[in-house]
Amino acid sequence: MKDNQKQQRYDRAYLKMAMEWGKLSHCTRKQVGALIVRDNMIISDGYNGTPSGFPNACEDENGETNWYVLHAEANAILKVAKSTQSAAGATLYLTLSPCKECSKLVLQAGIRRLVYINPYKDQSGVDFLRSAGIDVVHFNESEL
Repeated sequence: MKDNQKQQRYDRAYLKMAMEWGKLSHCTRKQVGALIVRDNMIISDGYNGTPSGFPNACEDENGETNWYVLHAEANAILKVAKSTQSAAGATLYLTLSPCKECSKLVLQAGIRRLVYINPYKDQSGVDFLRSAGIDVVHFNESEL
């Protein structure tokens, strides 16, 4: 099997796992999953949700997302920060492409590759990562 085909096979598998991880989110509007993989090992995971100690409701009474809800990639990056692992050179798998704020965290964490399924409404975060030299790969859900 060619290296590119092998990588795509792994990318699809990790994206499917990120989709399952996103189902753990208590958010009703969007359930987003993230995995950080380095050296063929999952070193972190995350999903969107409220900070520890807060009620799990992500949305307010109007159905809007509360400002303090953490995005899946932010949770995964913060989890790495609390561990002995490093995200330097890793690949981030996301079910929804990162927003502008999270894209800064992705870059600063040293992540070198982003693989995602659904595009976020504002693609500025993806554009920023590409301009910073991050390898960005988009899969349609139908390709999984």
